[in-house]
Amino acid sequence: MTRVKICGITEFEDARDAVLLGADAIGLNFYPKSPRYIRASRAAKIIDKVPPFVTIVGVFVNHPDPQNLEDFALSIGLHAVQLHGSETPDYCSMIQRVKVIKAFAVDSNFRVDTLKNHGSGTFLLDGCSSGTGTGFNRNLVFGANAFGSIIIAGGLTSANVSEVVTTLHPFGVDVASGVESKPGKKDYEKMRRFIEAVQRADVGMMGDS
Repeated sequence: MTRVKICGITEFEDARDAVLLGADAIGLNFYPKSPRYIRASRAAKIIDKVPPFVTIVGVFVNHPDPQNLEDFALSIGLHAVQLHGSETPDYCSMIQRVKVIKAFAVDSNFRVDTLKNHGSGTFLLDGCSSGTGTGFNRNLVFGANAFGSIIIAGGLTSANVSEVVTTLHPFGVDVASGVESKPGKKDYEKMRRFIEAVQRADVGMMGDS
């Protein structure tokens, strides 16, 4: 089954609703320049109330010290760190105690074999402007599953996520702006429709097998 991550959570109520609707993971953005930036103290209060079966992912961009990043992630209760900068394979390999999700911006120059030597094992493939609802040419990422667990993001909504699930067969899908009323504020109905669209696509594929 395709996992669903609702990213850019800034309020507990949105985290609660996402979980009740069936989200497998939530994302908290610790990049200060993001409109969905959340302070550690506020994030900790949300994390403390999230059920243990939900994966909590922290989003970071070019944090200068991987060990410090790992320590922070553990101290606040993150299960994974999602790295959206120019982090190298060596940088990622220094983070051992939490899961690493390395994000790549997909443009016309992207090649799936870029993932082969990165070593993260889990990759998020996004549009060039992460968090803005900008998509990318999905044809560029066919075959990416051969190199690890693939999460698709970028421009996803309830209207197009089913096609992504049925054509690319990703490990997961990641959405932020596609389920918002404004940056950082989730829309309950948009989340419901998005998650149900993923579930219907999964059920349809099971019926076709």
